[in-house]
Amino acid sequence: MTPVSSSIPTLKRNQTKGPGETPIHGKTHAVGSDSLIGDILIEAGRLSADNAERVSRLQVDRGKRFGDTAVDLGLLTEDDIRFALSRQFDNLYLPANDTSLSHQLVAAYKPLSPVVERLRTLRSQLMLRWFNAETRHNALAIMSPGVREGRSFIAANLSIVFSQLGERTLLVDANLRRPCQHELFKLGNNAGLSSMLAGRIGNEVIARVPSLAGLFVLPAGPVPPNPQELLGRAGFAELLQSLIRDFDIVIMDTPAANEYAEAQTIAMGAAAALVLARKNHSTLPEIIKLTRSLQETRANLVGSVLNDF
Repeated sequence: MTPVSSSIPTLKRNQTKGPGETPIHGKTHAVGSDSLIGDILIEAGRLSADNAERVSRLQVDRGKRFGDTAVDLGLLTEDDIRFALSRQFDNLYLPANDTSLSHQLVAAYKPLSPVVERLRTLRSQLMLRWFNAETRHNALAIMSPGVREGRSFIAANLSIVFSQLGERTLLVDANLRRPCQHELFKLGNNAGLSSMLAGRIGNEVIARVPSLAGLFVLPAGPVPPNPQELLGRAGFAELLQSLIRDFDIVIMDTPAANEYAEAQTIAMGAAAALVLARKNHSTLPEIIKLTRSLQETRANLVGSVLNDF
């Protein structure tokens, strides 16, 4: 995934909530962020209390750090130390043997990989040019012309890296044709955005991702027979404005823009779109058609990304 251009107009909005805020909207912190490495590893089940005490005694005698001493003794691995440090510095990542989420969420499983570094670069560009305090923009639709171009991958992983900044981040699966965010985050999809638009459920369907502090997901819900009509009603715009008020960052996954007209409706609601093309897959005429449609709807084209993942 390589950013190829960035004409991005911008927010970073920090809202202060009162003591009575609900769990869904409260900013969360990494467990153990102010704890010692030994305490974090004991809580995570990676080190026993007896071995932690043994390491503590030996580290004093040897004049070495806790982690180095534990590794020398064969009680911990380098991955264990990275895990603990990530908790101390509020940079959560999941170990390779964790199966709570899909491993396509590379920002959660491989935070030091080149792909995730490029996602951070993209995040920085967006923070500078679209998500800023002056304009107070905080919503973005991820769009591409056709299918299998990586919209869901980019939307999910970009949401994770925004949440790692401490932003209350909401990922909305607005692809009511072929939703997949519930699969990536291993959530139920019996209710979601479609259910909210049909008036059958409230915002309790928004799911907090326990292993990734500050990240929330609104799944698409059951695939409706009339997605274009549902998203075209005033209720969608009202719901989106409510979500924008309640979260710092709102990232929206969308259907293939050149195939389904509601993609433009979603971009209009978010007020901005990031256009994605896939290397050796997307065509220039398709990209031109999409950008022209965005101009017609007056949604801001904040940048483009070439996905080669």
